[in-house]
This record gives sequence, structure tokens and C-alpha cells, in this order.
Amino acid sequence: MKTIGLLGGMSWESTVLYYQMINEGVRERLGGLHSAPILMHSVDFAEIENYQVSGQWERAGQKLAAAAAGLEQAGADMILICTNLMHKVAPAIEAQISVPLLHIADAAGRAIKQQGLQKVGLLGARYTMEEDFYRQRLLDKFGIEVVIPEAKERELVHRVIFDELCQGKVTGSARRSYLAIIENLCARGAEGVILGCTEIPLLLGPDDIDLPLFNTTALHADLALEHCFAEIATGAA
Repeated sequence: MKTIGLLGGMSWESTVLYYQMINEGVRERLGGLHSAPILMHSVDFAEIENYQVSGQWERAGQKLAAAAAGLEQAGADMILICTNLMHKVAPAIEAQISVPLLHIADAAGRAIKQQGLQKVGLLGARYTMEEDFYRQRLLDKFGIEVVIPEAKERELVHRVIFDELCQGKVTGSARRSYLAIIENLCARGAEGVILGCTEIPLLLGPDDIDLPLFNTTALHADLALEHCFAEIATGAA
């Protein structure tokens, strides 16, 4: 197996899910006491969030790039940023490493294409929904059109992520609000919805609505597992 490098802590609530899902995937494939070879650099999210709100994206990119380089030096064969939002600084990270950076939007795009969908809604942090770094990648690489909630809805989605989910709070009122927003996205032509924040799966799952939901946390973990076992698969062939 190859070694997986995780840039985590943004927030640690969802980084826990990455660790769990990847190890469960290894156990499913190999059984017994097998577990995943993982290296993790978990940052102080308060510092990263301060960079976000103050627009210091270059400093955020430098910090995460240094952490990624450290993971590579320690033996990581690939890097995952355990958050959708901080893929905004993915180019800065890729510039400092020689191993693959597995992009979370690519994991989502593949899954959406596999289901034959062409137009999807996107829920996530304000920056993820409103800026081009995520939506444009889906359009350019996969031909997927993305629709986002209205302004007041985006404000609510963002607030719930940072004030509740990133702090381990999951409420029924937030779930109802998100479901109402998803219904509005469907009315505007969305055939499915990307849960474009790695904490949203703490709030919503496939049993909550009769519509394809793309859990980016799980899809990203699955992509890591593919790369983790790629050498084994090649050798078996």
C-alpha cells in the first residue's frame, strides 16, 4: 500500500471521518488487522479561518504548502486537503510537492459523471459556492454546470458550517433549512447536490432526501484508497 498524507484539522470534525473511512476501506479490501498507512498534519483551524476572513489566502497557501512538503518528506505518496474550501490554494500546494495532490472536486466530478448528471447544486462555505476555483474546475474538466443557493441561503449555509458543524453541533433546524435550500436548487434544475463542505455529511445523508447527494468526504477518501492500492492492482495485472 502507498502512504496517504492528510492535511487535516479544517475542521478536525471532518478529518476524523477521513481517518475512519480510509481505514474502513483498507479493512474491507484486506480484512483482518490491516489498516491504512497514513501521515497527518493537523493545523489549528482558528489560524486558517483568520486567514480566510482577512483575505490572506497567500499566507494560508504558504502554511499548507509547507505542511504538505513536510508530509512528502516524511514519506507520503500522495496529499489530500481534508476540506473543499482550502482547495482554493491547491496551486500553491502543488508547487511545493512532487507527489500527486488528489483534488476533491475531481472526486466529486467523477461521481457525478458516472451518474450521468449534467447540472448539480453546490452547498459549501461561502467562498466555495461563490468563487470559481471549484465550480470552474467541474465545468472545465467534467462539463458539469453548477448552481448555487441564493444570497441569503448562502449566508445560512456558511453560518451553519462555521458556527455549528465545525464545532460539533448538529441540529434539526439546520437540517430542515438545508433541505429547503436543496428543494430550491432542484426547482432551478439541479439533478443532484454536492455536499461541498466536508462537515455537511454530519448533517445530511442519503436517507434525508430523494435526490443524489455527493458526499465529498467519502468520495475523496475513496479516491485516496484507489491511489493507495494502485501499485497492488498494477502488480496483480
